[in-house]
Amino acid sequence: MDALTATVAWLLDPAHWSGTDGIPIRLWEHVWISALSVLTAAVIALPIGAFIGHTGRAASLAINLANIGRAVPSYAILVIVLPISLRLAPALGYPPAWGLSEIPTFTAMTLLAIPPILVGTYAGLREVDRDLVEAARGMGMRERQILSRLEVPLALPVILGGVRTAAVQVVATATLGAVVAYGGLGRYLIDGIARNETDRLFAGVVLVAALALAVEGGFALIQRAITSPGLRASTGSGPAAGPRPYRQLAEVPRGGGEVGTA
Repeated sequence: MDALTATVAWLLDPAHWSGTDGIPIRLWEHVWISALSVLTAAVIALPIGAFIGHTGRAASLAINLANIGRAVPSYAILVIVLPISLRLAPALGYPPAWGLSEIPTFTAMTLLAIPPILVGTYAGLREVDRDLVEAARGMGMRERQILSRLEVPLALPVILGGVRTAAVQVVATATLGAVVAYGGLGRYLIDGIARNETDRLFAGVVLVAALALAVEGGFALIQRAITSPGLRASTGSGPAAGPRPYRQLAEVPRGGGEVGTA
């Protein structure tokens, strides 16, 4: 009870809500590096996942590489990237402080986020009924149209589930950035251990857990909002569920009009 009281008192202390080490600044640093990492990972992983999910080409290679990436600890990536980013600072012209903190953290979090997004995109597209895809081809739809108008809408819950998983993992793991002099909420954990201040340490844990829960809940709401009601009703398992190969989930366009156009 003493630890809980001390943690609550630390969180409610106005001194910890102002200044460069205040909670708003540390929270912003944490959210910024996490959002940038997930966005970059999505830019990389979504096209690759869509390609291998739609065509089936190089799927084993891509998935195996992603799984290998999952097995590499983020801390190890931090340690590997740190001396490289410091050495490249004079040549590339960015501040050496970035090479000490932002770049290693960003790189490690981006690599952490790529596998779940890639695998989720691939799995979602491969779960789409192949008969639907062949029917769309028979109706004259081009490959790009099949991907954008049929496969992606049906696979959207699984794709978003991969992004959601990546975001939560990155938020929870970005605390490691404090090990290489980055800020964020992990600063409270590292400083709490270094100063033997358990209230600061536990407050950092509470803040990270609260942020992770908020991200999880936010993505759940987004998944529900952008997933069609018919698809939600057919999966019957909430926004994280994947699409089932029921033909009624997607009506292939019939007749003339824009079918078969670029």
